[in-house]
Amino acid sequence: MLICQFVLWRKVLKLVLISCQGMCLSPVHWMNFSHSGNRKMLISVKISLTLSYPSNKKNLKAPIHVPVTSDKFLLLTKNHALPLPSPFNNKGNYVISLSELVRWLGVKAEELGVEIYPGFAASEVLYDVDDKVIGVATNDMGVAKDGTRKDNFQPGVELKGKVTLLAEGCRGSLSENVISKYNLRDKGQGQHQTYALGIKEVWEVSGDKHYPGLVLHTLGWPLDHKTYGGSFLYHMKDRQVAIGFVVALNYQNPFLNPYEEFQKFKHHPAIRNLLERGTVLQYGARTLNEGGYQSIPYPVFPGGAIIGCSAGFLNVPKIKGTHTAMKSGMVAAETAFGVLHEGFSMEAYWEKLINSWIWRELHAARNFRPAFEYGLIPGLVLSALEHYVMKGRSPWTLKHGKPDHEATKEARLCPRIEYPKPDGVLSFDVPTSLYRSNTNHDHDQPAHLRLRDPQIPELVNLPIYDGPESRYCPAHVYEYMPDEKGQLKLQINAQNCLHCKACDIKDPKQNIQWTVPEGGGGPGYSIM
Repeated sequence: MLICQFVLWRKVLKLVLISCQGMCLSPVHWMNFSHSGNRKMLISVKISLTLSYPSNKKNLKAPIHVPVTSDKFLLLTKNHALPLPSPFNNKGNYVISLSELVRWLGVKAEELGVEIYPGFAASEVLYDVDDKVIGVATNDMGVAKDGTRKDNFQPGVELKGKVTLLAEGCRGSLSENVISKYNLRDKGQGQHQTYALGIKEVWEVSGDKHYPGLVLHTLGWPLDHKTYGGSFLYHMKDRQVAIGFVVALNYQNPFLNPYEEFQKFKHHPAIRNLLERGTVLQYGARTLNEGGYQSIPYPVFPGGAIIGCSAGFLNVPKIKGTHTAMKSGMVAAETAFGVLHEGFSMEAYWEKLINSWIWRELHAARNFRPAFEYGLIPGLVLSALEHYVMKGRSPWTLKHGKPDHEATKEARLCPRIEYPKPDGVLSFDVPTSLYRSNTNHDHDQPAHLRLRDPQIPELVNLPIYDGPESRYCPAHVYEYMPDEKGQLKLQINAQNCLHCKACDIKDPKQNIQWTVPEGGGGPGYSIM
């Protein structure tokens, strides 16, 4: 979205794109920087792209080819699928690869004079003497694991500008620092952000089972009725199907494993038939904002603003945020133009957001997610009332429950969950899936996953919560391994990291800090 928004002004605003997550590092990584939603491929791009490019998308050769043809919604039990009225309203939307779209946007942006700097990760916000943001600094490259400089060492550089826009996606590192420093959460809607983890695979299925444009969403099994989550399934072009599973990170049972729930889900009779005789092409994972309207921070800070999913503009019931992210970028671009050329203030960005369709859309959807704090069935009833009867105009606004990390119960209070072994046909072990993500990090670099207190895993997480980090991570980054004395110690396999940010969110004591790795590291999605 950051590419699209500034195309509006061509060379009037000279933009430097730097990945604050260490993901926007090559063409195959652009998707992760541009939007937090690598979990999905169904997006509402029509409005945003029309505003950015008045020309017809066919003349521009945009990778937008498959319109939605049908929209289904199912409530799953263990062996059955009950059809429900679909609230998603995907008419006019397209099923696409977001990776392909953003690579295409990158080319268009460069043609118009926008500068894109791949291969660098912004690790620090720069301030002046008055605590105003004046830019970002990239991290040093060529540093060994022990902190010494290697032969290819390159110091980080400072990139300064009159206006800094942060578009890091969900749980952006620099965005969270700025939100905390300037107390933007309380200045905005006031409630904490809540998150979910989305895990996705792209399959190539048999031609007789492929229906381009078919969209399916589900709720229910295999999750228990207290855990919010569901699935999505989108038929794309070339016999490709995107299938994913989303689990809210305020789940209570520390034995729950989102990755294993996804593997289990694929064996449901309503899903298994589609995937049989198919092949997995790619795997990935990413967290997404679910706080919605209630959790939007005040997005303006001295020297810039926060846009897209860094601010949390995801429409939760639609499971879409690309259209709102792009629109917020456009609004920020218009405001920045006024700041640079007409002496306006970036405060106008907030005013324009409130008066835009983003605000109306998120306000109407505000009670969907917190309704499920009461459980699956009450949540369905309340959300149906909101959607079909009140139509988003109810006089109340529901609040979210505990922050995700505080929702985790002690292991002694929860039943242990045993998951079936993968069959290698529909379900797979983590190493197999990780290989399909094309994840790569230089092994000889300081770990970008850091413990604020190295004793908490062994003194708190393991004895009280049975080591939940070994389960909520979809890449087996965290493992408890016996040392020479037979004592279990936490081992961090940072090279496996998918940059999903689940650890930064779900750790019970907020002890894990996700920071940017060296530029170039991370998942290499090409069709996600």
